[in-house]
Amino acid sequence: MKSTLVNTNFHFNGQTNVYHGKVRDVYSVGNDLLVMIATDRISAFDVVLPKGIPYKGQVLNQIAAKFLDATADIVPNWKLATPDPMVTTGLRCEPYKVEMVIRGYLTGSAWREYKAGARTLCGVSLPEGMKENQKFPTPIITPTTKADEGHDENISKEEIIVQGLVSREEYEQLEKYTYALFQRGTEMAAQKNLILVDTKYEFGKKDGKIYLIDEIHTPDSSRYFYADTYQDLFEKGEEQRQLSKEFVRKWLMDNGFQGKEGQTVPEMTEEYCNSVSERYIELYEKIVGEPFIKADVSNVSERIEENISRYLKKRG
Repeated sequence: MKSTLVNTNFHFNGQTNVYHGKVRDVYSVGNDLLVMIATDRISAFDVVLPKGIPYKGQVLNQIAAKFLDATADIVPNWKLATPDPMVTTGLRCEPYKVEMVIRGYLTGSAWREYKAGARTLCGVSLPEGMKENQKFPTPIITPTTKADEGHDENISKEEIIVQGLVSREEYEQLEKYTYALFQRGTEMAAQKNLILVDTKYEFGKKDGKIYLIDEIHTPDSSRYFYADTYQDLFEKGEEQRQLSKEFVRKWLMDNGFQGKEGQTVPEMTEEYCNSVSERYIELYEKIVGEPFIKADVSNVSERIEENISRYLKKRG
């Protein structure tokens, strides 16, 4: 198996905390700096799968960095630097307790609910007679509460405000940012003959100012269809060619796993992990429009530690 990074356990100068998320490890340094490492872990159905995917962390980190730079005129974001292909450093913000999910098309979990008879999603009314992968008249925002453990739960705008998770005024600002970011992502995808189908954004606050945090427009948070075959496949009622993590979810479901109690993850062979890696690299090249340059992974953990330490030293 190619060298993958599935765990980190670094101790940096000035380190105050570390948080191991599903796929990212986030180190706090000093009062206001975050060092976010995109590992090669992969999660689906809110479960971290047992094997890492070669180059996945690099793909995610580099796509997110490009899109953060390309949207900084819409909303300020947390990013300061990328000292390593798998690392982004930035401002520590206080995260909002909701994730802003935005959907341009009826697919994935939204389609599964619609097919089961649901006609509202997170308080948003859905028209009758829609088909799988159909475009919504206008994109809809279907927020979720951020769960530290277990599943993120769907929630409506009104529930968010009533529960005091976010004030009405701030929530409406998050909505504006979400629509504008999705519009920019849609335009950038179209230039590469892709459709940005749905995605999610996370926001935080620092010194009274709203920032876009975490990552954006990567295959872990977003779904893309190929634009040139979309209409034909939609009309035939066939599956869309897509670039997202859905193919991993599908493989798991086909093998009897949906993250439910008593289910076990099917065996992830080296061959399977490499095939997933190829899909991630394909997405990078499609969405970024440049060849993917594989970083040296012979000593990936040491490389990352050195690059971060050098960055922190230079920063003083």
